[in-house]
Amino acid sequence: MFVDSTKFSGRCSCGREHDMVTKAAVIESGALFRFEKYAERFGITGKRCVLYDENTYAATEDRHPKGEQELIMYPENLHANEISTAWVLERLEEDVEVIIAVGSGTVHDVARFCAHERGIRFVSCPTGASVDGFCSTVAAMTWHGFKKTLPAVAPEVVIADTDIIKNAPDELVRSGVGDILAKYTALADWKMAHILTGEYYCERIAEITQQAADAVVESLDGILTGDPEAYEKVTYALVMSGIAMQMMGNSRPASGSEHHVSHLIEMGPSGLDVRFQALHGEKTGVGSVVALKEYKRLAAIEGIAPYAKDYAPVPEEVIRDYFGEKLADSIITENAEDCLSALDKQTLIDKWPEVRAVVDSLPSSEEVYSLLEKISAKRSLEEIGVTEADKDAILKYSPLVRNRLTLMRIRRMLDL
Repeated sequence: MFVDSTKFSGRCSCGREHDMVTKAAVIESGALFRFEKYAERFGITGKRCVLYDENTYAATEDRHPKGEQELIMYPENLHANEISTAWVLERLEEDVEVIIAVGSGTVHDVARFCAHERGIRFVSCPTGASVDGFCSTVAAMTWHGFKKTLPAVAPEVVIADTDIIKNAPDELVRSGVGDILAKYTALADWKMAHILTGEYYCERIAEITQQAADAVVESLDGILTGDPEAYEKVTYALVMSGIAMQMMGNSRPASGSEHHVSHLIEMGPSGLDVRFQALHGEKTGVGSVVALKEYKRLAAIEGIAPYAKDYAPVPEEVIRDYFGEKLADSIITENAEDCLSALDKQTLIDKWPEVRAVVDSLPSSEEVYSLLEKISAKRSLEEIGVTEADKDAILKYSPLVRNRLTLMRIRRMLDL
């Protein structure tokens, strides 16, 4: 499968120019054996550093891309954070011009961030269909404990070898499915923000993301039987979600309330007992189930006038009490110019029928739960390291990790 990313560049009916760094994505069996062919085709020249972790180095040992420098990270407790990026930047030779990531989500986030820091080019070689960030212009990092999105470099080309991806541990493709199913609520949050505050919205970007989610749903039976075409479809969907983010310039089309649930758990606030860490896509998949259940509950209310109230900021002491001193200052800064303040009570009341229509178009939490169950993916809070007893607190505090308008954040203006 070949994706010509350049066709997504240029003037759009939304009125904006979409600029693509990524020239193409190649998703096919044995793609890494043909790495040099594609590098030449797309003008990938200059001294290379190839970044792996020990697992991805071993998984691709018969087809390593050529590089003047190789860096292999230790996979145990490897996270995209200030520690792993410092490790790479300290070792990255000064005259390297291209960094090639051979791995899944963490390796990619580290590589794209370091490429940005050094001002060099980036090439993506996914080894697992685990996340949708392969084509992203940002890196999802945990920086001194705080989950944030940092500027990064989008890949000039993606070379995805489906032989490697298909043989990766099963939890990786399950994570990828969870990350893509999360697009239903993410797109709904974006659409609702457009309705309520006039936030920029692009139908073309939304359509690309929606089609990616639908493609993954269609591939689930094939994943169960080990059909290579199904893995190709999931990888394609993850790439296309990343292309949508690149067109947008940020993660808005792909990240809403369900991702905020994941980010909250990853940050581990003092008020939340996180017993173990799950993969990012596993958490966003569960976050979708949790968000959908709450969204459907809210949308069942026909008229919200009796329940609507004026905007009020979250008191600082409430943030400090739940998040703890390690995270509180970052959360307070993130919410200093609360996007919810742009919404007034009367507008929420008047536009509520349109909000309900958006939610009504979504699948139910039971439907998404069943899709995750079909491939034995994680689908409950207990399975991602937190308890069901924490659900109400997660609903309340997860919107604060990112200053982005979602229906979960809007709940603060509803006395329900």
